[in-house]
Amino acid sequence: MKLRLAGPLTLYGGLFALAALAIDQGTKLAVLNGVDFGETGKVTLTPFLDIVYAWNTGISYGLFAQGADGWWLLGGLKIVAAVVFWFWLARVDRRLEAAALGLLIGGALGNAIDRVAYGAVFDFVSLHAFGYYWYVFNLSDVAIVAGVGLLLYDSFFGDAAK
Repeated sequence: MKLRLAGPLTLYGGLFALAALAIDQGTKLAVLNGVDFGETGKVTLTPFLDIVYAWNTGISYGLFAQGADGWWLLGGLKIVAAVVFWFWLARVDRRLEAAALGLLIGGALGNAIDRVAYGAVFDFVSLHAFGYYWYVFNLSDVAIVAGVGLLLYDSFFGDAAK
């Protein structure tokens, strides 16, 4: 098996990766530099949405939190994942699969950049309703979840979505 760096839909998927990365990094910078969190570290936008100031040294839900010197491990895993997804992207022939992989690549790189730049991932979106609070996340996380969802959809309906 020969490793390919590009295929028929690499540019298409790459544009999704670039968009996810740009939106993620742009929103993080805007929130970090443009929101006054005051003493509470929270700004209420709606009855179900807050913007909060949170640094995640772990992975989803703060699992496997790393100390000050461990940021490179999770950051490195994100970069390795992005490279693996890129090689996968170079082999696909369905737009939906290419878009999904692009979202995964952009999301992984967005969080990896945070780890390199800050030693942790900046999370700021807090959704809640009826006393239940979802975990705090960022737009890289949204891209990753959307990418996984699209891959699942594609695995069941891929031939129809071609």
